[in-house]
Amino acid sequence: MAGFFSKIFGGGKKKEGPAEVESLIESTIQGILERADFNLKFSLTHTEENDEPVVIVNFDGPDEDLLKDREGQLIDAFQLLIKRVLQHHLPEDRTNIVVDCNGYREESNQALIDLAEKLKGIALEKGRSVYFRALPPKDRKVIHQHLANDQRVKSRSVGDGLYKKIKVYPIKGQRPDIEDETTAE
Repeated sequence: MAGFFSKIFGGGKKKEGPAEVESLIESTIQGILERADFNLKFSLTHTEENDEPVVIVNFDGPDEDLLKDREGQLIDAFQLLIKRVLQHHLPEDRTNIVVDCNGYREESNQALIDLAEKLKGIALEKGRSVYFRALPPKDRKVIHQHLANDQRVKSRSVGDGLYKKIKVYPIKGQRPDIEDETTAE
């Protein structure tokens, strides 16, 4: 596998510290953008979260709609690939990578919070469980964390596999009956 990454992103002399991480991220992204012929620019921002370094990669340019298409799957793919390249070349490094495109992640999270509010309203109004379509783990996490702040409802993931439905139900001292369920979309 080392040969694969070296061919695509180039090998090279190892440096030390955060400069090495930044250099590896930049060369990886440049390699992808050139080979895929994307008309995009990117910037790197360094922060810390829970005493762990975080590098935020933000894309912009004429092809940014391609990144945002299909619920941001290409943004997620960039993020995963960059993380894997870092893990491969720098296995001891614990830098977290976040890839975004002109605030898309914030917009997406806000839409999920709005959805959670809608589901909570339906569950409280009808006094029954409400289900929403299957979502990936990162989206479910946003909804579960938001609903955890309201003591009137609970939520949980239901199903098998990576994509699971979300069940939102009011708290009444005991769980709602399974027979009294409504599906929302």
